[in-house]
Amino acid sequence: MRHGETEGESSIRYHGRTDVALSELGRAQMRRARRAIETRRGDGTFAHVFSSPLVRASEGARIVAGGSAPIVTIDDFVEVHFGLFEGLTADEIRDRYPDEFARWNADRFAPTYVYPAGESRAGFTNRVERGLERMLARWTPRDHDALLIAHRGVIRTIVRKLTHQEPVVELGSIQILHFDGGWQAEALDLIDHLDKS
Repeated sequence: MRHGETEGESSIRYHGRTDVALSELGRAQMRRARRAIETRRGDGTFAHVFSSPLVRASEGARIVAGGSAPIVTIDDFVEVHFGLFEGLTADEIRDRYPDEFARWNADRFAPTYVYPAGESRAGFTNRVERGLERMLARWTPRDHDALLIAHRGVIRTIVRKLTHQEPVVELGSIQILHFDGGWQAEALDLIDHLDKS
């Protein structure tokens, strides 16, 4: 699951490694996600709960999994380092760094792309995949369900690696992966719960 909206407006800003807290809207999104999971599964408990170390994800994990659930943070699941783009909107990036903005729009998903003064796409992918190996070393699907709260890029990388699919991953969205001899996407980009009060 992706964390909810942040105080720094993660719906429009590229926070990456900037550690911003959930906003009240983001906390409400996480509570709605918890209810959606409880409704779907009939239970809100998980054998294991994993999170990025950034507060927007770890706080989201506490809300969704419950305050007493032990949370394992995996440093490799921190979002990509956007470098000069950190904390900016797309319009601000375009205005401040027009040449970098053009290159970013042309190449942002290329493995060779490097955010200016930030992280490379290939380095980010390798890091997240190392984190996935660490997570799967602590938990196997036979241990029952697990929950991961992380960031858009992290979730996309994991889903792509395991299922070869590419979710959108909106704020507060739920991705459900199932293992039955191989990984499959049971449901991607669930967001209906976000429209409910």
